[in-house]
Amino acid sequence: MENNTDLLITINPKSMFSESIKNIRTNLQFSAVDKELKVILNTSPEAGDGKSFISANLAAAYAQEGKKVLIIDCDLRRGREHTIFGVDNPADGGYSNLILNYKEEIKLSRYIVATKMKNIDLIPTGPTPPNPIELLSSHSNEKLIASLKKLYDIIILDCPPVLGISDTSVLLKYSDANLVIVSSGRTQFELLERTKKAFETANSKITGIVINKANVKKNGYYSYYTNDYYTIDSK
Repeated sequence: MENNTDLLITINPKSMFSESIKNIRTNLQFSAVDKELKVILNTSPEAGDGKSFISANLAAAYAQEGKKVLIIDCDLRRGREHTIFGVDNPADGGYSNLILNYKEEIKLSRYIVATKMKNIDLIPTGPTPPNPIELLSSHSNEKLIASLKKLYDIIILDCPPVLGISDTSVLLKYSDANLVIVSSGRTQFELLERTKKAFETANSKITGIVINKANVKKNGYYSYYTNDYYTIDSK
């Protein structure tokens, strides 16, 4: 059974939170008017900003629109999408094992988990490998993601925090849009500047910033940093 404390969009689809998530979905579509939007990468400057929470609810927003959605839990060190959706994270399955064993003839159904939510599949992390960045940057992972893009309308990459480790940076080459989730009243501008530089170093850019845990009565003060930001009033 899904963890309904995280999947807020399924509890009250008409709430302010749900409308905010749907606005993110809509604005992403507008940002990709001249290109295909297939792979959305979600990250944050540091742990605890709610990137997995936002990823799960954004996936639900797309699923409610009738899209076939896949979430890949790319946080091979501390992923938690399997707990949000209440599914197993098997030691002999998951993303890490799928990359390691990937071949064109592989049975993806062994690694892809159908959640109880209509239109949403999940690839949980699998066991933490000794070399996450080597797996994520491998040619095997490149071929895997290319194959998965043929099967789904939307793929959401729930990635580790971008600062401190390079796991997310090597995944940016696969994404069509990049969201950075920050915490209202907690994330400092210095961290945002470092995050922006990390994207630039990877020859990529931030599509939008999602302000999580925000008091919507206050101004969106992160607008200084980017013209594309979305305020989320959540837990």
